[in-house]
Amino acid sequence: MAKDIYSNDAYKKFYEQLVPLLNGPNIKEVNLKWLEPRVKEYSQKTVYGSHVWRSVQSSRLAAKTVYLGTEKVRLPSLLPYQEKVVKGAPDELDKVLHWMKTLPFIKLTRQMGNNPDFNPVCTLYLSVGDWRNSRLAYMWGNLLDEPSGRPGPAITMIHIPEEHASRQQILTMPEFNLNICLGSDYLGEEKKGFLRQAMWLADERGMLGLHAGSKVVVARDAKSNELKKHGVILFGMTATGKSTWSCHQLEMDPKRGEMTYASQDDICFLRDDGSAFGSEHNFYVKTDARKSDQEAMYHALTHKSALLENIMVDAKGNIDFLDESLCGNGRAVVRMDQLFIERENKLISIAAPSINLPSLDKNDALWFAFITRRNTIMPYSQMLTPEQGVLAYLFGESTLSFAANPEKAGESVRIVGTDDFIIGSRGAKVNKFYDIIMKLVNRFPGQVNFRIYNTGGMGEIIEEYDERGTTKKRMVRKAERVPLELMAAIQRGDLRGTNVYEKGVLGTMSIVEADGRRMDEWDVHKLYTPEQIDYYVKDIIRGRRAFLEEIAKEGLRPEIIAAAERSFRAMGDLSARKAGTASAPAFAPAAPEPRVIVQREEPVARPRKPGVWRWR
Repeated sequence: MAKDIYSNDAYKKFYEQLVPLLNGPNIKEVNLKWLEPRVKEYSQKTVYGSHVWRSVQSSRLAAKTVYLGTEKVRLPSLLPYQEKVVKGAPDELDKVLHWMKTLPFIKLTRQMGNNPDFNPVCTLYLSVGDWRNSRLAYMWGNLLDEPSGRPGPAITMIHIPEEHASRQQILTMPEFNLNICLGSDYLGEEKKGFLRQAMWLADERGMLGLHAGSKVVVARDAKSNELKKHGVILFGMTATGKSTWSCHQLEMDPKRGEMTYASQDDICFLRDDGSAFGSEHNFYVKTDARKSDQEAMYHALTHKSALLENIMVDAKGNIDFLDESLCGNGRAVVRMDQLFIERENKLISIAAPSINLPSLDKNDALWFAFITRRNTIMPYSQMLTPEQGVLAYLFGESTLSFAANPEKAGESVRIVGTDDFIIGSRGAKVNKFYDIIMKLVNRFPGQVNFRIYNTGGMGEIIEEYDERGTTKKRMVRKAERVPLELMAAIQRGDLRGTNVYEKGVLGTMSIVEADGRRMDEWDVHKLYTPEQIDYYVKDIIRGRRAFLEEIAKEGLRPEIIAAAERSFRAMGDLSARKAGTASAPAFAPAAPEPRVIVQREEPVARPRKPGVWRWR
């Protein structure tokens, strides 16, 4: 940036003037017990006895979030609106000082974590000029615990929903442990504001903040027939299945001593002994759940303790979790102690005894599982080496869906660690992950495992065509989502040691048999011609190489760059050329009628629909 548009002196002056105002006469300190009856006056009650609220804003303001401070914490690049926010921040901060003196606020303090070392004390200052916004404090407060005297550090957030929508912005000031949300009434800003700061503070203390869930799984080993305890850390972008698979029972067999215990569904803090401190005491989840697919989650969602927002509830209080006509991002705060499954007419809790994942010396194995969502050649599971596991963290891949964004359907999205809340250098995060992984692998040989799970589909073809000089896309062949029972079988088979993997087209080991069931119908060679496969592989290489060059500028270590180059060669890339623009695939011509050319006499095998897939 030619001109430095940041003003560190102004930020420091603002903070110094803010501190005395945090105990002003217009600020009322409250607790959850005081808030509960007042907040519920503005809710709709369901047939389960739970409560539902509505918000005007139903998603985070990610594109309107900026980090104010020294170069160490700034975003690597700014969108036009973000640049406008940074330039106007000093004036906006002056207004915040004025509002802190005049508007009515409630103050609520809660605490993350439950461990001897790192338990951020979080204090929310929420403007309640419109008292309906008080639900934000109540719902957020139910995610965390009462302050306990455990060591901090302290994090502060100021939330002023009343700022005009045309000036919506999130001002994050990491070096002052301060987050300011203006012009939004979405609960996710509270949740992620505190968690984002906590992850950065964890990084500063030698840990690694992860956008990942965690669980402990007890599985019976197929070779020894012994029960083994596995720690599992599940990475994933928002809405790819992190909460689903953190809480899924995987159809384990309790009669044989097998169980899944959920610890976290969103953020944890990894340490070099393989343990991971938990952050939240309850879960904030998407509500698009079926009982048949997500039994424990569904039980918690239909318990009277659930705090729901933006879901469909009829005049009689009946909930339809799958009706997203009002909002496609229904959410809920659910209690960990209400995560139950029913077996033989008995409710069995799947909540872990601790929000912390034990160190590897207390488990038999540790798994790092990266959840992606793709629809073409990506197998439903890939077995990775430790080096490939680091690259999976680096590339953090998924794709945009046709339903969500037709114009960009099929395009790759890459976010380091699948974590779009990173403060500071992304390269430094990858370097730290590399250090922790290599230390664990050397200390516990054979006990650290890596997987990529694709919760999307296989076999999709999207055609590009020209319409009056504009390139558009249409679906030629839609990929059905991986059946949940199949993905459960894949994860269950990995933990039991029954899955079979073979070398695949992406240079990794691809699954061919899941817990005793062959997966021939998802053979990529039956879904695409060799030319089509070659195109997709080269397109992935081009995208990864470009992303590698971007992150390398932020201090990525040479050995990680070299590992990435080795992975490109393993995928068949023998060139040293830099990333270019992929040419249009041969199977996606600009034609008025979509055609799929399959150079085979036998019919193309396509994934079956979720309701049809069954064990043979």
